[in-house]
Amino acid sequence: MKKLHFDYCMQIAYSEVVSVCHFTIKCFPMKTLRQEVESTSIELYPAVTYSTGEDSFGNRQIYGENTIPHDTFQFHITGDVRTGLAGWEKEDDGKMTAVFRHPHGLNVAGEALYAYHVGLKTSLPAGNYEKGIYLMNRLYHDFAYEKGCTGMDTTAEQAWKLGRGVCQDYAHIMIALLHREGIPARYVTGMMIGEGASHAWVELCHEGKWYGLDPTNNAPAGDDYIRIGCGRDAADCLINRGIMHGGGNQMQTVRVSVTETDF
Repeated sequence: MKKLHFDYCMQIAYSEVVSVCHFTIKCFPMKTLRQEVESTSIELYPAVTYSTGEDSFGNRQIYGENTIPHDTFQFHITGDVRTGLAGWEKEDDGKMTAVFRHPHGLNVAGEALYAYHVGLKTSLPAGNYEKGIYLMNRLYHDFAYEKGCTGMDTTAEQAWKLGRGVCQDYAHIMIALLHREGIPARYVTGMMIGEGASHAWVELCHEGKWYGLDPTNNAPAGDDYIRIGCGRDAADCLINRGIMHGGGNQMQTVRVSVTETDF
């Protein structure tokens, strides 16, 4: 068990003034079996009022309208989270679990991933969790980490054919492989010690419990990880989404820090 302090700052600079912006932001750790949120502080620039709520997957979010003309939008959240309280998340709703049994969006496999899965079939162990550990290990060794070669809309199949990518791609590919085995799996966003950016990993369902596995680092998602939210793929978990009038070109900068603190 650890107490982690996180600092997440996203800034978007626009080449032209934005007159009106409607925003939704999902960057809020929530209480689960494996973590307890002790405090959070939220700052928006320009400073505007907002509402709070949850999306269809239970992820916390804020949303609102900014009518103050601006050429910079900034979202800053800090807080403290106790992690490692349990080794899994509870399966709250069996009907919702069914949503995570089927390929969707960016995690749909194609011929290349089908062929890779077929090649692994004879070596797969029994049990959903054991299969997840095996697939995580194989993916870690058979796929290369490289920034800048994939984008937010890169699919699992495209990344696999390329042979390299980032945490989003590792997660999509692993979900695709787990679905080939009929195992419910979902995409998870969060933060972890030492990353300097947001992170993504996978949760698979085994005997009514969701277990976090990180194929990028070939490790279970333990007490170095702060969980933000989950969905079918990265598109369900976008931290920032908005509609604006004006703005022109935009440049987004994200700074993330996660450090261990004393209890």
